[in-house]
Amino acid sequence: MTTALDPAHSRPIQLFVTADEADIRLDRWFRRHFPWITQGAVQKLCRTGQIRVDGKRADTSTRLVPGQALRVPPLPAAPVKKAQAPTAPPDPGMLKDLEKSVLYRDDDIIVINKPPGLPVQGGPGITRHLDGMLDALRFGSEHRPRLVHRLDRDTSGVLVLARTPGVAAKLASAFRSRDVEKTYWAVVAGRPVPVEGRIDLPLKRVGGPRGEHTEPAERDDKEGSRAITDFETLDHAARKLAWLELKPLTGRTHQLRVHCVAIGAPILGDEKYAKPDHNGSGGAFVEGLPEQLHLHARALRLPHPAGGTLTVEADLPPHMRETFVTLGFTIPETRPPIRRAR
Repeated sequence: MTTALDPAHSRPIQLFVTADEADIRLDRWFRRHFPWITQGAVQKLCRTGQIRVDGKRADTSTRLVPGQALRVPPLPAAPVKKAQAPTAPPDPGMLKDLEKSVLYRDDDIIVINKPPGLPVQGGPGITRHLDGMLDALRFGSEHRPRLVHRLDRDTSGVLVLARTPGVAAKLASAFRSRDVEKTYWAVVAGRPVPVEGRIDLPLKRVGGPRGEHTEPAERDDKEGSRAITDFETLDHAARKLAWLELKPLTGRTHQLRVHCVAIGAPILGDEKYAKPDHNGSGGAFVEGLPEQLHLHARALRLPHPAGGTLTVEADLPPHMRETFVTLGFTIPETRPPIRRAR
């Protein structure tokens, strides 16, 4: 039985559909294993009978079943990737902390409490990031965990990882289709009026001297995308600071940060979007409180790839806990993960 192969092979080989690839389309299965082969090429290979399922011809739309044998014809080698900037080797202490951050783990999913300040992926000037440390979370699996959604560098909280390629596809689809319920906590400068409601404000990405950023868009702006956030004030300190629960119904870049600014309550520590004159509070920073971004992914409720739902909560990071204590906010107990059959 062949389960893996060199990027280029000169003779037909046979691969088998795994359990986590159930019900995937043939063309998507092929593109997952051989991403450098175009959709047009896959269609031609199916049309000419070079790709077969259990020895029979199949269309690109054929849904696969675990255990089926796929005949893969000789393919060209994958293009050589451009050399990437060197990545700093993971710090042993950071790897141990990453293991300790695991909130939930089973055969399909790993959920961690991402610390603030850790980028999820690499980029210009970034040498250490979560994606570069995921081998530490294999826990004996042949597969390296995969990212299926993102949190900003300075945002902490619940982050879900897939343990196999098939699970990654299912989870990514769940996030795209809004089947995942996200709950964030934020400390903001100001007290929203009304104290709860819905923010329905289109957003767009624009360039600028400090790089790309997100800003509100007019409703008829073709570059804008609809963005919706439900919010509720859970507590407040006079009228200068408030603790908000935020539930984004869409997933635009920096959506919560820009929406909070739009209701006159910028997130504490948000140097990028807060303005100095917001509510006379000094904008992003308040004397005596930590200067880090006060935005935390508190909980996720998502459909589990094996059926049912999974709900996971994450403790506040140290700087937000310090602020809660200073302001007299009562921190609710973090409930253990809950897996339900339905």
